Amino acid sequence: MTFGTSGPVLLSYAVGVAATCLLTPLVRRLVVRVGVLDQPNERKVHTKAVPTAGGVALFFGFLLAAWAGGAHHQMRAQALMAVIAGAVLVAVVGFVDDRRGIAAKTKLLLQIVCTVPLLIGGVTISVLSNPFHSDMIFLPQWLAAFLTIGWVVGVTNAINLIDGLDGLASGVSAIACVALAIVALGCGQPAVALLCASLAGSALGFLPWNWHPAGIIMGDTGAYFLGYMIAAVTILGAFKMAAAIAIFVPMLVLAVPLLDTALSPVRRYLNGRPAFAADRDHLHHRLMALGLSTPRVVVLTYIVTALCGAIAVWISRVG
Repeated sequence: MTFGTSGPVLLSYAVGVAATCLLTPLVRRLVVRVGVLDQPNERKVHTKAVPTAGGVALFFGFLLAAWAGGAHHQMRAQALMAVIAGAVLVAVVGFVDDRRGIAAKTKLLLQIVCTVPLLIGGVTISVLSNPFHSDMIFLPQWLAAFLTIGWVVGVTNAINLIDGLDGLASGVSAIACVALAIVALGCGQPAVALLCASLAGSALGFLPWNWHPAGIIMGDTGAYFLGYMIAAVTILGAFKMAAAIAIFVPMLVLAVPLLDTALSPVRRYLNGRPAFAADRDHLHHRLMALGLSTPRVVVLTYIVTALCGAIAVWISRVG
């Protein structure tokens, strides 16, 4: 890995941090003016209305970072346009949900629709490494589409579900994207690393405004955008590593949100509640019930995510 490959990645990261940090207070003033506020209720940790839809700053911070690093020169135009088009759609869905609210089943349907640009642009899980052999497994189109939709929707909702404490989703996303960027660079995928670094930088740039007590939260606008983009970049890169263990790398990096997402419907079913019903029984809520403060729960989750990310990087190097 030389500066020729890592230089644009570092530049994207720095621009993402700076741009999002500068854009967030502007977005905050705008959403306060138009009344996009997250109101407290029995599920929420905060006790007063908080400006939401901070994901708008994340979105534009990412775009500036990716452009500064030259993503439009390093990636196939069709793939890049597919990813950006889907990101726009999912951010709009999130913003509408932040402002007006959308029913759970309708949100799920709209999230599936947001994967259509990826399917059209060929950004799909079409090839998997064989865990039992060095050969690659080439999937039929219908299965590739099914797995792509499932992965994108799953990761999108995983990031959304952990966005329950100030700074949690933004910090976890930043750490996960740094790990994915390192994996991508090590596997000779500078374009994927650049996108990951742009995401990591924008998430980190949002964190000072989102740290407890948060002056603004990313809302569904930001959670959907981050989740969708993380899913998309793992499809572009980590799933297609030559190592047989490659399929497990993005899952390990995202272990915390994916585990919480997998446990949620099971927990609700066992409690006799609808699978998609919101509750206050996620992993971070359980830690708070043990007496940990919001910052301590968030930092603990950061540490676990960083450890998982470090293991994923190590696996990608030795696999």
